[in-house]
Amino acid sequence: MDWYRTGGERIVTVMETMTDDDTTTLLDWAASFGPALGEHAEHYDREGKWVSESYEALVDGGLLGLAVPVELGGRGASIPQVALVMRELGRHCGSTALAMSMHQHATAFTAWRHRRGLPGAELTLRRVVDDGLVIASTGGGDATMPQGEATKVDGGYRLSGRKRFVSQSLRASVMSSMFTYDDPERGTRVLNMAVPFGDGVTVLDNWDTMGMRGTASNDVVIDGVFVPDERVLADRPYGVVDGPLQVIFSIGLSIISAVYLGVMDGALDAAIAAVGPADDLTTQRRVGLMAHRRQVAAWALDGALAVVGNDPAPSMEMLAAVMAAKREIALAGVEVCDLAQETVGGRS
Repeated sequence: MDWYRTGGERIVTVMETMTDDDTTTLLDWAASFGPALGEHAEHYDREGKWVSESYEALVDGGLLGLAVPVELGGRGASIPQVALVMRELGRHCGSTALAMSMHQHATAFTAWRHRRGLPGAELTLRRVVDDGLVIASTGGGDATMPQGEATKVDGGYRLSGRKRFVSQSLRASVMSSMFTYDDPERGTRVLNMAVPFGDGVTVLDNWDTMGMRGTASNDVVIDGVFVPDERVLADRPYGVVDGPLQVIFSIGLSIISAVYLGVMDGALDAAIAAVGPADDLTTQRRVGLMAHRRQVAAWALDGALAVVGNDPAPSMEMLAAVMAAKREIALAGVEVCDLAQETVGGRS
């Protein structure tokens, strides 16, 4: 049974072979964090605690600036490269990788905004590198009809509401979030805001789930926080998947799906390491099924990343392709992890 990769070897994907030598360098760099992440993964999962040590290892190693352009002090990784790095991290600790992916996709989208000269983008990217700014995102729970309201006051808006699934909430510096605003002339609008974690922002202690337990995806309550007019990043229609949202989701879900694929890599590695060389056909068949589902999921990610590229234009077709890939990867992840547990048995 030497036809599959074992022992912590990094999986080489089709997308990787399509990129330059910088991708291999980035992936080798990502793999170097593996021991630190793997050392703490089981503890945090058992305890359901925030993956503090693992996350800080990534921060100390400079990973926050992965998607920040080189001219602003970052690594300048493309969107596909960011996804492949997140896959490698997910192999060692799913919770740490998923938490970091939330910062990474927000940063990658900010780099997209920077390339278009949009206000605030350059300052945010510089703060990521210079100040260690960690960006949380609430887009997964907000989308077209956000939770939370903005009330117009002199010089800005007063915000209130409750955001759910705010991953890395115990470590983030700022939330990239959305709020509804009842405009007296245009009707209900969606305002994108950068909300700092500080006065008026309370992180609840209510994240205790099965799987990905260390992501600190707590609810966050916002009570009367003032945001000045200049920190409104977008003013969008309510209930519509408009162009900016198409780009945000296409970038974000590609990067997040890569973490799921990395979890599959780790499950397959762990199952093979646990059973060792096996002669019985049942074990061989299960390992073969895991390898098959993981491979097809990897092709789905490759396809999504090829469609998105590094500078995507708004497109519902692109978003639909990414969503289709995400579904395939998520279903494969459940199947691979189930098969891994069946292969190992009760000790899994």
